[in-house]
Amino acid sequence: MLSRRTVIMGAVAASVGIRRVAQAQSPPASAGGNAAPKTILRLQRRSIEVNGKPASVFGIRQPDGTFGLTTEVGKPFRVRVENGIDEPSLIHWHGLTPPWRQDGVPGISGPPIPPGGSADYDFPLRFGGTFWMHSHQGLQEQLLMAAPLIIRDQRDRPDQQDVVVMLADFSFTPPDQIFAALKKGAGMTMPAASGGDTSTAMKGAMPGMAKAGAAAQPDLNDVKYDAFLANDRTLADPQTVSVEPGGRVLLRLINSSSMSAFHIDLGRLDGELIAVDGFEIVPIRGRRFPIAVAQRLDIRVAVPHAAASYPVLAVLEGDRKQTGIVLVAGNGRVDRIAELAMMPSKPLTLDLEARLRAKRPLSVRKVDRVHTINLTGEMRGYVWSLNNVVWNKDVPPLPIAKGERVELVMINRTPMSHPMHLHGHEFQVVEIDGKRFSGAVRDTVLVPPGRRVVVAFDANNPGWWAFHCHLLYHLDAGMFTTFRYV
Repeated sequence: MLSRRTVIMGAVAASVGIRRVAQAQSPPASAGGNAAPKTILRLQRRSIEVNGKPASVFGIRQPDGTFGLTTEVGKPFRVRVENGIDEPSLIHWHGLTPPWRQDGVPGISGPPIPPGGSADYDFPLRFGGTFWMHSHQGLQEQLLMAAPLIIRDQRDRPDQQDVVVMLADFSFTPPDQIFAALKKGAGMTMPAASGGDTSTAMKGAMPGMAKAGAAAQPDLNDVKYDAFLANDRTLADPQTVSVEPGGRVLLRLINSSSMSAFHIDLGRLDGELIAVDGFEIVPIRGRRFPIAVAQRLDIRVAVPHAAASYPVLAVLEGDRKQTGIVLVAGNGRVDRIAELAMMPSKPLTLDLEARLRAKRPLSVRKVDRVHTINLTGEMRGYVWSLNNVVWNKDVPPLPIAKGERVELVMINRTPMSHPMHLHGHEFQVVEIDGKRFSGAVRDTVLVPPGRRVVVAFDANNPGWWAFHCHLLYHLDAGMFTTFRYV
């Protein structure tokens, strides 16, 4: 059965050929007409250990083993993706603005890459920041087909150490079985509202599912995961990163989870949030910051001069489960960190979002087009939709035109929060529940139950673009649509 993301353009794909799926839409941006060498990214099977058990997952690595890709703004993005797994795949450059044929969405941008095949990409990088790459093919993202994509720019300081942290949720249950259980309706809604130990509550639930909780509570954590990972590791054996006592560290936090949101807890460190989704904001200081699925946070911390260890933790929304890494200054001692926080965290809200202010907001101009998008669906049968329309190949794209200022009015009619992502464009949050403000520039924004969030963007990248909830099983259930330039 084809995924909803692969049902379009099958005949077109056959006629153009796999090698042309990502053909360059603009000339290489290199001096003297000499193209820069391609970076090879290989899609691979690999094995990791989770809770003392081996697990077979995917990965995106360069030939020398480098995880993902780090490059610089202004350089051409010249990449060849080689598919070394035994099934079709295609990689989306989350947060970038390539020509639409290079966006990496099967059936929209072009066909997937077959096993043993490859695709070439070549486009300019307009801006820097913390981004990521992930498969948009079927449910491969749940099996960790994701990697960092860091674009350095003038914001990067020579006296600053970069530390990239990729958060992920992991289950030993195959993703198709998780999805099938969700659609059967077993174990819907959140675990016990207290967020405490759910081992008793989970008794009798289907594999990969969380037990139903009180109907009055917002729905959280539909999938009962076996572990939560930070750079592929749990707190039973966390990654430790050596940092300079008295030095400065930039934490690049990427939530590559399929379904799980977190609260970032810096413990004893004071943090300065300087960018979200790669785009600069007026800095906000704190020790705890929310991060929804697919979002990124750039947090600058000053390491104290004393030798010590400093855990950087991610606490699961509405629960006590946590993961993270440890920064180790000098010969600081690393103590064992509990895998459960002292207290359950609260559901994510828009409190921080309402405080964020873009350092470089969109220009002030009239709005040319408004699309109102109701986030709809129901837990029974696990049906998710936009404006009560479940995505299928016959759903017409929403129209936009080059040069327009477009606003998307998103109203959540469901009991779940939805991180909404627009491909090929950055947008600015301009309203929450009727209050207008010059909010953060992003590519993914959380819309909690019952809330109204408005974003604005400039239609400056002609093509056919995906717009969807970034909760993987919501996307595959139909919470997806497209915009097309007319």
